[in-house]
Amino acid sequence: MQESINEQRPEKIFADVKEVEITRAIAKEFYSVLQERAECDVIIIGAGPAGLTAARELSLMGYKILVIEQNNYLGGGYWLGGFMMNPVTVRAPAQKIWDELGIPYKKVGDGLYLTPGPHAVSKLIAATCDAGVKFLNLTKFDDLVLRHGRVAGVVVNWMPVSALPRNITCVDPIALEAKMIIDASGHDSVAVKRLVDRNMIEWKGMNPMWVENGEEHVVEKTGEVYPGLVIAGMSVTETHGLARMGPTFGSMLYSGKKAAEITDQKIKEIDRKIPKKV
Repeated sequence: MQESINEQRPEKIFADVKEVEITRAIAKEFYSVLQERAECDVIIIGAGPAGLTAARELSLMGYKILVIEQNNYLGGGYWLGGFMMNPVTVRAPAQKIWDELGIPYKKVGDGLYLTPGPHAVSKLIAATCDAGVKFLNLTKFDDLVLRHGRVAGVVVNWMPVSALPRNITCVDPIALEAKMIIDASGHDSVAVKRLVDRNMIEWKGMNPMWVENGEEHVVEKTGEVYPGLVIAGMSVTETHGLARMGPTFGSMLYSGKKAAEITDQKIKEIDRKIPKKV
């Protein structure tokens, strides 16, 4: 009988590893991250340019960071520049952040710089991972943990649960805790909207496009909107009713940096209030 293609033994290249060893390795690493980061310094909702930048900055400050992302990929809209074209732009001085990350770019106008989106986003993702940030992707934000008048964590579920027929979706979520939460979930503003639903803060929705006005204000308005909850990126635009800015990303990067600075200050304030053990 002729030997099937799967039973043939080609010249050996790879190590002998059983399928079950691969399964165990993946499961062990996944659950070690979940165990270790179920309680951390900062949880960031959304792995777009603002969320990734905030995560990297805070991790470099020495904080333990977890990013949750509902998609199976990281980077959000930073992969594309608009209208299914992948070059992305920033306006000066945001190209300095590209310099930090080693992203090549070219000047295409007075104060306007351009680079391929895949190059920009892959460099940012790699730099964030190199800084020690951990991720749970395919993870959907469900609700907030609220305790003593402040946000103390997030409630999450497996993203595909939301696509199941309603009669089989009784899958309880889990809770993750942190000193501070950053909502960098983009237009969805998922954490903000949970507070809006409970009449705890106001949400205005995005205004029409005006690049200069929108970019300046998104950085200016980045900050804490409720004790324990900082907003960054397009969540700022949606929450405060700012002008949209379309496919230019300088304000997303600078908003992420500012969110990290504010979060750092807030954590230091929290730590000062905790009595020291004798």
